[in-house]
Amino acid sequence: MGAVFAIPKLLLALVVFYTTMLSFATIGLAATAKLHSDEVEILKKIGKKLGKKDWDFGIDPCSGEGNWQRLGERKGFESNVTCDCTFNGNSSCHVVKIAMKAQNLSSTLPPEFSKLPYLKQLDLSRNYLTGSIPPQWATMHLVELSLMGNSLSGPFPTVLTWITTLKNLSIEVNRFSGPIPPEIGKLINLQKLILSSNAFTGELPIELAKLTNLTDMRVSDNNFSGKIPDFIGNWTQIKKLHMGGCFLEGPIPSSISALRSLSDLRITDLKGQRSTFPPLSNMESMKTLILRKCQIYGEIPGYIGYMEKLKILDLSFNDLTGEIPMTFVQLADVDLIYLTGNRLTGSIPGWLLGRNKNADVSYNNFTWESSSPAECPRGSVNLVESYSAEDKLSRIHPCLKRNFPCPAANNERHYLLHINCGGKEASVNGTKYEADREQRGASMFYLGQNWAFSSTGNFMDNDVEADIYIETNTSAFSNISVPDSELYTTARASPLSLTYYGLCLMNGNYTVKLHFAEIIFTNDRSFNSLGKRIFNVYMQDKLVLENFNIEDEAGGAGKPLIKSFTAAVTSGTLKIHFYWAGKGTTGIPDRGEYGPLISAISVDPNFEPPSDGDNKDHLIIVVVAAVVLLGLLALCVMWRKGWMGDNGSANKGMKHFFYP
Repeated sequence: MGAVFAIPKLLLALVVFYTTMLSFATIGLAATAKLHSDEVEILKKIGKKLGKKDWDFGIDPCSGEGNWQRLGERKGFESNVTCDCTFNGNSSCHVVKIAMKAQNLSSTLPPEFSKLPYLKQLDLSRNYLTGSIPPQWATMHLVELSLMGNSLSGPFPTVLTWITTLKNLSIEVNRFSGPIPPEIGKLINLQKLILSSNAFTGELPIELAKLTNLTDMRVSDNNFSGKIPDFIGNWTQIKKLHMGGCFLEGPIPSSISALRSLSDLRITDLKGQRSTFPPLSNMESMKTLILRKCQIYGEIPGYIGYMEKLKILDLSFNDLTGEIPMTFVQLADVDLIYLTGNRLTGSIPGWLLGRNKNADVSYNNFTWESSSPAECPRGSVNLVESYSAEDKLSRIHPCLKRNFPCPAANNERHYLLHINCGGKEASVNGTKYEADREQRGASMFYLGQNWAFSSTGNFMDNDVEADIYIETNTSAFSNISVPDSELYTTARASPLSLTYYGLCLMNGNYTVKLHFAEIIFTNDRSFNSLGKRIFNVYMQDKLVLENFNIEDEAGGAGKPLIKSFTAAVTSGTLKIHFYWAGKGTTGIPDRGEYGPLISAISVDPNFEPPSDGDNKDHLIIVVVAAVVLLGLLALCVMWRKGWMGDNGSANKGMKHFFYP
């Protein structure tokens, strides 16, 4: 019996022995396999042209040693050459992937990349590469190519349309311009196409309809014309579709209903005609739904409440009416809800008011009820100007009412306002700027002494737990004095909408100065200088700055810029609104860097302000007037009760009182 069990044990030992020996042999072969000498020479030429000085050719590039594989030294950084060493019986290697990310490489693109016959993936994102794409690249067999975040220019690189093996292509954040050529239709294997943040023009070509394998399509921040085409309905496999701030016209075509795999839909700031809500009832995978300022009117469809995977809902700045659907009670787990800037009516649901997650329903026409809040909560739900202008109830705080009237109980009026936005209290040339250090901003209301702000929005795709709404300077300042620098060291940022209110101001004309400085982007030849921050500014609900770029206006990053305006205050309140219309980069230097940025606000009267003596005289006049009014009211009461009639001694007494 023991001999029987000994045989399987012996066989098992032999199997383990031979397997171990085979593994050692394979490792030995892999250790001796090296990169083909021709490709070594090609890498040397590529490295020289790119200024890649840390490649050590004393070590085989496929060894994985030295500087041939470096990851995570700083955010976004990668320097990696990957090889496949299974050729010729594991004796020969070829380069299959090269990644040189966030290294500030400054040169033109080397044509020699085309001489790496086995190269499948090339990532040169976040550098400072210039020029165009070499025509030699047409012979490549790439599957993935990313040139995101460079300074490449010229017309759409038609040479790329010859690389029909491409599945993923990103040329986001460059300076390409002109129309997208019809040759784009040759890339039928594309699954990801990212064209955002260039200067492309014209209509989206019909040939894009041939790209039926697309799962990710982004064209935001361009200068297109024409309507969103019906052929988007051909992209039935698409999961992510971004069309924000690219000058396309609505309406959103009904063919969008065929895109049942959508999980991330972002369409914003459409031009053209108004339309009802697009048909999205079949979008069971939807996680992010953003239809902001798309000129959508009518009621919000109830089926939105049945989107079980939804995490972000933004329907702000449309013309939506009616009540918040009852089905929205099922959106309790949605992280962010933005319904701001519509004409929604009815009561605000209790489940929404009790949320501990962010929701913004400001600037609507809701009806106040006895169970409604009497004040603007300072937390996760923003209700500023959320109730109808017809609601005259005195028991609710003015912040809830449209146009935000003066909240002071004694109606005290001011004529000066200075705020160091995002900064601490500062004294500049004898003027005191109030501190503004509130860290939150996703759906936030903050009330100061005679000012307030309302902030809406979250920074998308930045993969951080808590968004940063106060930016700190990373640029080198120039043309700025030491005292003034206190106003520009920090700034308040907004990913969507930010409104500052000057409250209880005397009526009259004021000079409003908005202090700006681009403190995130840089003035050098690095990818940090490639960012574009573009936003709109409204004052008293009138557009005063459109597609405003701080850096362009100031002549560079780190330079202060003051824009002055005359604003008329007629009802005691000044409103300054900053709005991001989807323009500008969103991924430089990192994802989530975009939107309005304001350093300081100063408001000074264009009229002679009252002196302290004037205030005292005014008070005396008010008191005397009040006494006279009370006396007249008392006489009226006495007359109504007959104490001032024609009969009796009382009447005679009164006559003698007035006529001695």
